Amino acid sequence: MTILEARRARTAPAPTRRAVPVSVLSAGVFLVAATLRLVNVGRSADLFVDELIYRQLGVSAGQGGFPRTSEGLFFLHPPGYFYVEAGWDKLVGTSPDLVTGVYQDRLVNAFLGAATAVLVLLLVTRAGSRTGGVVAALLFALDPYIIRQNDRVMLDTQTVLFVLAGYLVLLTLAREPLPGRPRPRALAAGLLFGLALLTKDHSALITVLPLLLALLLGWGPPRRLLLVALGATVVPYGLYVALVSVYGHLAPFWYNKSHGVARLIGIVQESGFHAAGTPSLTSRLIDQVTTFASTYALLLLGPVALVVLLRRKDPVLRMLGLFYLCAGLTLAFALAHGTLEEQALYLLIVPTLVVLGAALGVVVERFRQPDGRRALRIVLVVSLVGFLTATVTFSGVSYAKVHSGSDDGYARLRAYMAGHVPVGSAVIAADGGASGGISSWALRDRYVMGDWVTPEARTRASARYLVVPWKVIDQGYGTMDARTARHLADEGHLLFTFHGRTYGTLALYELPLPDKAYLHRPAAPPHRLTGADHGR
Repeated sequence: MTILEARRARTAPAPTRRAVPVSVLSAGVFLVAATLRLVNVGRSADLFVDELIYRQLGVSAGQGGFPRTSEGLFFLHPPGYFYVEAGWDKLVGTSPDLVTGVYQDRLVNAFLGAATAVLVLLLVTRAGSRTGGVVAALLFALDPYIIRQNDRVMLDTQTVLFVLAGYLVLLTLAREPLPGRPRPRALAAGLLFGLALLTKDHSALITVLPLLLALLLGWGPPRRLLLVALGATVVPYGLYVALVSVYGHLAPFWYNKSHGVARLIGIVQESGFHAAGTPSLTSRLIDQVTTFASTYALLLLGPVALVVLLRRKDPVLRMLGLFYLCAGLTLAFALAHGTLEEQALYLLIVPTLVVLGAALGVVVERFRQPDGRRALRIVLVVSLVGFLTATVTFSGVSYAKVHSGSDDGYARLRAYMAGHVPVGSAVIAADGGASGGISSWALRDRYVMGDWVTPEARTRASARYLVVPWKVIDQGYGTMDARTARHLADEGHLLFTFHGRTYGTLALYELPLPDKAYLHRPAAPPHRLTGADHGR
């Protein structure tokens, strides 16, 4: 080789590597996310009371008409998810067994969650960073809190899926030059937001509110297209309300919605961390830190990512910033005064991952620009890589811990009772027999459930069995106080017990029926049992 050829070889540009197509990345993200959610999807998480209600609503929707439970028409939430459930049941068949049916419906959200991971990838890539999109999608796929939400029969997974799809379409209109036929795109984005509203009304706070703020501030797409999107957003929900009115159900609809709004803004505190007698949010966060520490860490970085995005003054990044900001303000209000429940965090963690991915793209772009701060860039890169490595590692350990074990106490309880407790027996549910606790919803298809406490009531109902999810009772979520539950359990004989993450010790007791002589004697003060007495 001559000297000239050697110089040319040294100065010739290195061959560029072809980027992996987004379609291939999307398929990979979907497969990873779906696999993680499908592993032990049934036994790894015990039944949740909302799942049992939504399962019944899905079966009802498949039979036609407005969804209803055994207690009547259901208007607290819109019916969008329940009709998706009904379609899934038509596809795979409806199981007559309650637990099997819930496990079957969990597959719906497992696949919807995997599709949401793809939307996270595409949305962040649309914002300008394929690297940030891949990182955000993988964090979504592996996050333990997100997986828990995607593995339950809940409304939030489908709601956020439609929200992200709407933003993905809307952001094509946020930069010049506008693509062809912008109005139909704005219409499509609005209809996707409308489907989110038709799944859960609360999604207006992360769809309608950001659009209104963008319209006011002049951010994001042109105002004329924002107005088109806003108009289209209300169409699906408007048609739903019109049908409710035509069929003469406007009065119960209004009652349920007004009650739901009262719960949302905190006038009524029936559930959540602000309800009377329930454990504080702080204690709950501490209790779950060993499982969700990586989720908490990502949430803490959200405000930093928001500042990074808003400083760029890019219309796409600003629109994503409004999306995250409205989600954060909504949760902040719930934290301060409104009804705050654990599933509400899903409506914040997903926007957080989106803005984190977009902000990562901005930072990576900045690092590529020579500015004489090489040492600072190295420190930041090492810190970022270290944080992401620690987050992914912790999420993997948490995932392995949860999905390698079994937390299916109510499924096992039902199996035991099927062979030892006659169908139709009266069973006392310590967590709420008449008001609808988890025990009542999990067993009412086979047994008569109630909260009979006094000897007279127990005798009249012939209630000889008691079910106690001790963690629920000890945390103050049941209608029966812990002292009364321990007194009743002390009278009975322990038949079944199971210890799990969700409900602690789940126990079934057989109680003697009080005789007539006992009914006329003054009640003795209940003996306070220790936790060891019930194996808790």
